[in-house]
Amino acid sequence: MRYIKIIIIVLFISLQSIMVNAANMEKATALLQESDLSRGNVSGIIWDIDIETETNGKTQKNSLQVSVKGTNSLAVYQSPSKVKGRKLLMKDRNMWFIKPGLSKPVPISPRQKLLGGASNGDIASTNYAGDYTIESFTKDLFQNEPCFVYELKAKNKKVTYDKIKYWVSEKRRIGLKAQFFTRSGKMFKTAFLEYDHTILINGEERPFVSKMTILNAMVKTDKTIMAYHNINIREISPSSFNLNLLVR
Repeated sequence: MRYIKIIIIVLFISLQSIMVNAANMEKATALLQESDLSRGNVSGIIWDIDIETETNGKTQKNSLQVSVKGTNSLAVYQSPSKVKGRKLLMKDRNMWFIKPGLSKPVPISPRQKLLGGASNGDIASTNYAGDYTIESFTKDLFQNEPCFVYELKAKNKKVTYDKIKYWVSEKRRIGLKAQFFTRSGKMFKTAFLEYDHTILINGEERPFVSKMTILNAMVKTDKTIMAYHNINIREISPSSFNLNLLVR
């Protein structure tokens, strides 16, 4: 009888632990989903983005306008003049490069370098909650702000990064820092995010990303700054992401 009681107690404690872990994972998943909203994963939004990079002492700058509807995005180059009109389309996590004068779009990878430390996929909306598996999470402080710190692993090869370590503010529900890793576990860049914009989603005012600074882990002097401007919530037609219409 005594052993039966011990077994029951052990099973009860185990069940309680499972329930607590499940509740924590549910909270962590919801927080990650909310953080994606502040980086463009909404039903319709347009922003301008200036990308400036310092590499080997040289500075380059590109400007694009990005239209987003959920996980679909279209980026159109605005400057410099030699690239104006070129387009990057991401649809269902497939990506194409479209250039005026070319009869066919060119399939590309979100992982390919866009400019400096920025990859093609960096200019699209963020869908970490959908594209990555939460392998684990802990709680820690970043700049004295309580955060969930996620270890994320890519669900497939179509996404921009294999592994991400991601700091999300528990109070403000925004991503503050990200470290990006190769499949072998080697960190190759770090990003810091700022949120000086606000948007209105379902009647709630939320912070929206205004700047992302990307630092090269291999070359300490290399830096890329992505500045977001003219944020505009609006309805976007699905035809905006129709590949056949874009190459006409």
